[in-house]
Amino acid sequence: MTLKDTATAVWQNAYAPYSNFKVGAAIRAASGTVYAGCNVENVAYPEGTCAEAGAIAAMIAAGETSLTEVYVIADAPMPVTPCGGCRQKLAEFGAGDVPVTMATLGGQEQVMTLDQLLPGAFNQDHMDSA
Repeated sequence: MTLKDTATAVWQNAYAPYSNFKVGAAIRAASGTVYAGCNVENVAYPEGTCAEAGAIAAMIAAGETSLTEVYVIADAPMPVTPCGGCRQKLAEFGAGDVPVTMATLGGQEQVMTLDQLLPGAFNQDHMDSA
């Protein structure tokens, strides 16, 4: 199954009864294994989780810590970028040149790298002592 197929399949399972805005995500880990996630809303809006975060959690739960490719899909008129928090989460586990494909159910796609999505990302280097 391709990243696109995986993201599209998991998109159908998204739990979005409040916004009706479903998102599916698939990430390929360094091992080649693909992990999927979908957004899960909660009536207390800040308590929901994003699709990208769910896919990352599945990857981490499986014992992997590095991603090499990302695919995000939503039923929107144009490709939807990951939110700011998810950009930081993706940057935690992927190099700056990791491609992120953002897509619509209608087939429109846009590809950007993690560096393009989050220039100047906060990373481990910022945590090192002087």
